[in-house]
Order: sequence, then structure tokens, then C-alpha cells
Amino acid sequence: MSRSDVLLETLLGLHPKKIDLALDRMLRLLDDLGNPQLKLPPVIHVAGTNGKGSACAFSRAMLEAQGLKVHVHTSPHLVRFHERIRIAGELISEEELCAILEEVQRVNGDKPITFFEITGAAMFLAFSRHRADAVVLEVGLGGKYDATNVIPSPAMTIIQPVGLDHQEFLGNDLAAIAGEKAGIIKRGVPVVIGPQDDIARDVILRQADRLSAPALVFGQDFHARQEHGRMVYEDEMGLLDLPLPKLIGRHQVDNAGVAIAGLRHAVKGWGEDAAIEKGLRTVEWPARLQRLSHGPLVADAPDDAEIWLDGGHNPHCAAAVSRAIADLEEKVDRPLYLICGMLKTKDAVGFLSAFRGLARHVVTVSIPGEAASMGAGALYDAARSAGLDAAPAEDLEDAMLQLHAWARAHARETPPRILICGSLYLAGKILAENS
Repeated sequence: MSRSDVLLETLLGLHPKKIDLALDRMLRLLDDLGNPQLKLPPVIHVAGTNGKGSACAFSRAMLEAQGLKVHVHTSPHLVRFHERIRIAGELISEEELCAILEEVQRVNGDKPITFFEITGAAMFLAFSRHRADAVVLEVGLGGKYDATNVIPSPAMTIIQPVGLDHQEFLGNDLAAIAGEKAGIIKRGVPVVIGPQDDIARDVILRQADRLSAPALVFGQDFHARQEHGRMVYEDEMGLLDLPLPKLIGRHQVDNAGVAIAGLRHAVKGWGEDAAIEKGLRTVEWPARLQRLSHGPLVADAPDDAEIWLDGGHNPHCAAAVSRAIADLEEKVDRPLYLICGMLKTKDAVGFLSAFRGLARHVVTVSIPGEAASMGAGALYDAARSAGLDAAPAEDLEDAMLQLHAWARAHARETPPRILICGSLYLAGKILAENS
């Protein structure tokens, strides 16, 4: 274990990794640290159930493409905690992460705090000590009481598509969850509203109206679409004819459009046309329909198989991923097989139902090392309830052996397309083991 891993484990032991939605502890600690969150360059604050990470990735790529230095916070991480804190274009160093964690722990002392809050305070402290031109800040959970919601006047807020997820913390219906997400909207600060269900959109717009926050609504105030192998973006400033995003799927055209709208209306000079185009070509966001082309997992796969990795874990995301896979099928027809692992708290039947009629077979696995993982047998039952042919596997190695057997049994067919899906935690394990 690295020194930062030991420190993080210590913090987890001292401070619970629980969800306790409130801001009083976070604000108290930040005040004790000198309020570093008030010493930042212009902030783009991004919430939503799905697509917020992609919007952050596009925003970062486009800002950096015009030569700006950008701090970025995202969560959760896939392989290493350092991924959550990117300082002026680079992941936080091991040395600085350790020093910052020790400092915030020393300042906090034995006062009540959660793991997410104390690490969030470390993130703000690190950002405040390095020069940058912008901050892209992703909400962890919800919005109103999330530990990131301490910026009194960001340059822009963005609310990506709201769906049913984390109901145990955010509410049991779309309106309640949208209300929590809309909690990041600030008085007078413009808000970009990504593609939404009507119920969620109405809730967000009411909050924007209450706070006199100018709203830019996807499909009304700005448009993004795929047309003749290109991306077309349009708002009152004009039309942009752009390359398709490097990230795969029609939903990524929407996500890119949201990011463009945010940049063009946040700070004067952001969102230059050439930088937008370059950002679309260079954007990176692992485990979002990521094609795996090398590594032990690829070597163990059936001959000439395509292997794709996606960390989406709710029905709304599954619908977007299944549409993207269907688009791939139209270009190159291959039998689709899933390797799926999910957490117990997720709607497995709803997630897997999105692949009915598309996936030939599902192999279910437990996520290695995750106590909250759904068992392979329980996930198999969910797959069957979703109308899919399925079988449980002991582990990832066994799952790949099963797919070898399927490939041999259907040797006359095109080599398979394998999608590993269901959880960011599973995606992180895959990326760590397949490096």
C-alpha cells in the first residue's frame, strides 16, 4: 500500500464513509482551514444522475484546448484516489495528497466529519494553493447538501439528466431527486439544464426562477445533434459544425452540447470555436463505453472479440449505453454478450431490461472485494426476470471461460462483442487488473 492509501484507510477508520447529507460540518472545517473554497478561479459546478462526469470531461478538454489551466474534481475514482483531484491539468501528486490529508485531519481534530467531507476539504485546499484559470467541480451525490455545494457564486451551474438513483438518500420519485439536484443553483448564476424528463425539468426551472438564475434548456435554448457523421451545435450565438465526440454514443453528443453551452455562457472568452473542436477530438473519460484493446483480459477473450467497458449502473444510463451498442450493431453486426456486476442498492432488473432483445447472453459476477456487491446468483435471477438468457460465474476468469464456450458453440458466427457493465466499482477493478 502507498502512504496515501494508508492515510485514506486511517481516515475511513476515524470518519465514516457514510452518506449524511448536511453542510454544517463541511462549512465548519473549511472555515477552520481559512475558507479555501472562496479563493478559487471561476467554477463550473455540475450535478445530475447521468452524464455529469462526461460533461466535466468535455469542459476540461475544451478549456485546456485553448491553453487554460483547469482544476478538476470528479468522483468516485476508478483505480486510485488521486483521480478525484486534478490540479492545473495533472493528477495530484502522492506527496501533496499525503500532506493535504494530514493537514486537514490535524485541523479537524476529533470533531465530527465524514470521509467525503474531509477529503472534499482537502480537495478545496489543494486547489486554492495552485494557480488556475477555471475549476470544473463535479457533485458527489445529490446537490443541495453535497460536500461540493459550498461555492457561493460559481460562474455556471449545470444539471445533467436526472433519473432514479440513490433513492434511499435523495427521495423516491423524480421530482424529489430533481429538487435535490437543483440545490446547486445560485441566485443570479446561469444554469444549463441538460436533457430532462418533463417532471425534472419543471422542478429545476421553478428553482431557477425563484433564484432569478438565467436558464439555458437543452432542446429549447440550445441544440446538439448528430447529422451526416458530424455534430451540429446551435444556440443564439450561432451554429457550429463539429466533429463527432471521441466518446462513443449518441448520448455523448448531448453531453458535449451541454458542456459547450456551459462554456459559451459562463465566462467571456471561454468556449472558442477551435478549442471546442479540439476538445471533442481529444476528450478522455475512462469506463464510459471504453474499448479495451490490450491487457490480460483482452488476451483471455475469445479470438477477435471486441471488449467494451462501461461503469453505468442505473436504468437511464443502461438505455443510453444500449442505444450506443445498437448503433455499433448497425455498423458491424456482432453477437453481444454481457459480463455484469452490480451493487445491492441498484435496480438490476431495470438496468438489464435495457438490453432485452440486444444481448445474446449475460454472465453475472460478484464485484471483487466489494462487500456491497450483489451476488452472482442474485444478479442471475435479476437477469432472468429482465427476460435475458443468463448464467452466474464464480469470478471474471470463469466468466471469460464461459464466453469461450459460447464462442466455440457458435463458431460460424462473427466474433462476439463483449460489454462489461453494471458498476463503476467493477470498471475500476477491470482497469486495475487489465493495465
